[in-house]
Amino acid sequence: MNKPLSAHDALIYVMVMASAVDSTMNDREMTRIGQLIGFLPVFRDFDDDKLIAVARDCASLLAGPEGLDVVLETVRDTLPAKLYDTAYALAVEVASADLSVKAEELRLLSLLRDRLGLDKLTCAAIERSAIARFRKG
Repeated sequence: MNKPLSAHDALIYVMVMASAVDSTMNDREMTRIGQLIGFLPVFRDFDDDKLIAVARDCASLLAGPEGLDVVLETVRDTLPAKLYDTAYALAVEVASADLSVKAEELRLLSLLRDRLGLDKLTCAAIERSAIARFRKG
């Protein structure tokens, strides 16, 4: 990608990474990404027509040498610090979308938390909130 990433792009990278980390980007996760982009205020000015291209760019980076590390660095360097917890919350949302969080997804969340320098209490609150939202009746 020749042009610099936007904050929107970086947040989408986080969601794609969370979906792809277990080697399966399932329909539930992809649907959830679309829903999040459609209703969250942080994506208000995002052009939905760019979603596929941004997701492909992220997938290409992930497939490259040290792809996960490259994407994590790109996200950290692109996002303003005030959106770090938002990025973590989006990763948790996508990881939780299929109602089970796998070991690979937990590892990604840990890497993301560490890379963005988020405190454990903030992350625990975000995770607890997802548990409450996705709980079956």
